[in-house]
Amino acid sequence: MIDDEILAGIEAVLMITDSAVSAEELAGSLGLDEDTVLEAITTLKADYDGDEDHRQRGFEIRHVAGGFRIFSRGDYHEVVKDFLTAGQSAKLSQAALETLAVIAYRQPISRPRIAAIRGVSVDGVIRTLLLRGLIVEAGKEASTSALLYATTPQFLDTMGMNTIDDLPDIAPYLPEDADVAEIGAEDTEVLAEIDDDLDSDDDPAVGPGGLEASAGDDSGGEVGDQSAEMSRVDD
Repeated sequence: MIDDEILAGIEAVLMITDSAVSAEELAGSLGLDEDTVLEAITTLKADYDGDEDHRQRGFEIRHVAGGFRIFSRGDYHEVVKDFLTAGQSAKLSQAALETLAVIAYRQPISRPRIAAIRGVSVDGVIRTLLLRGLIVEAGKEASTSALLYATTPQFLDTMGMNTIDDLPDIAPYLPEDADVAEIGAEDTEVLAEIDDDLDSDDDPAVGPGGLEASAGDDSGGEVGDQSAEMSRVDD
């Protein structure tokens, strides 16, 4: 039988944290062993779920991202959603959600490969996802040195999952005979080279005759030719 003070202490910690707390962290903060903490959490979960003598609570303890956290109960999702979205919205854009899905299912994955799969530039949404703490840089691609991205524990926490293996099977949503592993593979190397060039050179490109042309602008040579033509006319 777990002491009420231990149960209350664990509740107090889980109520104020904004991320999952591991059994080890709980044990350290409360001066307990991990087995006692796990037994206490099991007791709390049963209490929150209710029985014939006690009502079910509107919240529950979930095991997510390698730890424990108190969430509102899924049965009341619509009630909570209506309350939180009344008059305001903090949702990710459709582009950000699509990019996050690609990273989640294909991680670790480079920005050029993400762009090849989605068919559009993803620079802006990558920055947004990094700022939100949903993805993180995870090394570099061996063949191209392009940065790789992967999801974070905060992503798992936000999605209410324990591991990335909890993602739903994507196969039923793919076109028949689609080979996801090959999507964008042809363009990855070229895109990675372009990406590296842009990252390594923040200065404007210098065209013929020392004239500056902005990145992605092919007008430098044309301006040089016009200057030479005007020189011949003046002569």
